[in-house]
Amino acid sequence: MTALLIAAAIIATGGANVPDPAGPGWASPGLVGGGGWPFAGVPLDPDDAAGASYLPNSSVVRLADGRVRLIPSGGEAPITVEASDPRVDQAIRSDSSWLAQGAVPTGGAAPAAATGPATGQHGDYRDMAARALLDLRLLTRPNGASLASWYTKWRYCWPRDSAFAVAAFTATGHPSEARRILRFLARAQHDNGMWAARYNPDGTAVTDGRAPQLDSVGWVLWATWFYSAHGQSSDELPDLWPMVRRAADHLAWSLDAEGLPPASSDYWERDHRSEEDPRRPTLGVVAPVLAGLRSAADLARARGEGGKAAEWRRAAQRVSDAVTRQFAPYGYPRSPIRDGLMDTSVTFLAPPFAQTDEGVTAAIADAQRKQALPNGGVLPGERWSGSPDVAWTPETALFGLNAATAGRTTEAVGRLDWLAAHRTSLGVLPEKVGPTGKHAGPAPLGWTASLVLLSLSAMENPLPIPPSG
Repeated sequence: MTALLIAAAIIATGGANVPDPAGPGWASPGLVGGGGWPFAGVPLDPDDAAGASYLPNSSVVRLADGRVRLIPSGGEAPITVEASDPRVDQAIRSDSSWLAQGAVPTGGAAPAAATGPATGQHGDYRDMAARALLDLRLLTRPNGASLASWYTKWRYCWPRDSAFAVAAFTATGHPSEARRILRFLARAQHDNGMWAARYNPDGTAVTDGRAPQLDSVGWVLWATWFYSAHGQSSDELPDLWPMVRRAADHLAWSLDAEGLPPASSDYWERDHRSEEDPRRPTLGVVAPVLAGLRSAADLARARGEGGKAAEWRRAAQRVSDAVTRQFAPYGYPRSPIRDGLMDTSVTFLAPPFAQTDEGVTAAIADAQRKQALPNGGVLPGERWSGSPDVAWTPETALFGLNAATAGRTTEAVGRLDWLAAHRTSLGVLPEKVGPTGKHAGPAPLGWTASLVLLSLSAMENPLPIPPSG
């Protein structure tokens, strides 16, 4: 009974709940693909993982015996063929051609402390970036549902994770994938501007009693603005403005007398009533709401909707003032109380989601110290109630993204080096890393892949930041 209670207390992030016991599927080092529509992905059996590797710039796997595993174009099940099979070259050309349609970010010139341009101490970042992009494509279904991962508990579309996939595809020059995800989100949105907590791959909402999560509304607005800020024509997406209007109106109208949105679950995926201050929202909700309202206001300005732009700017200012009054005096903890615990959501108040603020930068450094683990990664938050020695890659990558966007390049390289060194044997970014350095969660995790791609892009060219006024 004690073991069951401990397991039930484990909290998951990035679209994950308590995982099932590890099995052959869970332990897979990555997905087998084939380059053909609809970009199906199937986990490589762990028994075949030893000595296996991806063929360059593809999701085709060469096994230890020299044969090749892939999913034929139009298929769903993997096959194993000789390396000379013409379907191998066809799949590689398809994947490589798709990568070449955009850019595979390498991080540009690394600082002198690293081993050379575009590399960290663990090698060229291009391989990690190409793998992250190909994995994101495998996780994005033809209807635009971007899945958190392939594993049962993660084989869902969270609007939060999807928003970051939109940004990653946009930053790397793959707008058609970003567009598909945004259109999926526009179709899935409720009339009240909200989204369900998560969706099945076919686009239907998961009806498991889980309440909608308010932070996702802010993240989708930010992602839509990010897409627009990269010069994508609004004429391509006539269905996006109604989505933006409903979402931003919902956020603006939800604010209380203090300027705060209602309490809600956030990226930690836990009931808000278990927070240190159950009456008020966490920073994991408030910061995305602020970024979303600022993003919506700028979208309205660009569209010539002056009234809505002014309305949403005022709402954003109210949220900003509430953050200054209620979170800043305590050092931006997760809940706005004295001696409140720190968590990674403090990065949501910083670049690329908001302009640099010295107090927030100091709070980020404080959070990193308090969440650091001996294996070099971080816990999601201070005094984390889950496994105390297992690092989470999305949180580690969020600290790296902030460092990359804010110009702290050496720090960003350190985070990226750690992520590169703790990929699976196939070079895939997992959800978690255990104390011995082995991956301790499903791989790939779409959110981590997106964050790594954004970090590397930020080191090459500045990412846009929603205007604060």
